[in-house]
This record gives sequence, structure tokens and C-alpha cells, in this order.
Amino acid sequence: MNARLPTHLAIGALLRRVNDSGGFAVVRARGEAQGGAVLILIAEGRGVRAVERMRGLDDRDTLIPAGPPDADPVAVEDYWQNRCRRDPDLWVVELDIPHAERFVAETIL
Repeated sequence: MNARLPTHLAIGALLRRVNDSGGFAVVRARGEAQGGAVLILIAEGRGVRAVERMRGLDDRDTLIPAGPPDADPVAVEDYWQNRCRRDPDLWVVELDIPHAERFVAETIL
């Protein structure tokens, strides 16, 4: 049995935690409410990088790097928009807060 929290609740909790901590969090694309995939865009200075929540072989969620390896904002923007066209269930969330991966890991993993 899968005990994963529905995606819309996990995303809502992440948004609240980041915003309550003085950061900026916004949903760029809304996916399927119960089980949609999650792509996180992390703002770093003038660049952006992407990480994605994936289920591992050990049945645990983890964050893996996604998209272009450089932090070019245009390339990352094109990447997630192309992903949304192919996968309408995808959630895309942008975060601008120090230690963003920690917030993601503590909230949605």
C-alpha cells in the first residue's frame, strides 16, 4: 500500500513552509491532484536548477537532478514547459530560499 501524501497537499505544505520562512514559493504548473509528478525549480543567484521527486527501487522517494546541467534560466524554462506538454500531470514549483532542497526533503519526501 502506498502511504504517499496526495501531491496537492504536499505542494500546499511546501508553499506554506517556504513562505512562512521568508522565502518565495510559487506553483508554475498544476498537475494531477492525487499522484502527479513533482518538478522543483530552485533559484540560485541568477541561475535556476531543477530537481525532481522520484520513487526509488527501495520504494522511497528521493530528489534527483533534472533538466539541463547548467543554471541557464532560459534552458530550464524551456525544459519544464516541454515536460508539461508531454506530461499534463506534472506539478512545477519554483522556490527562492536558502537551502531549498532541505525544505523540499523535509516536506514532500
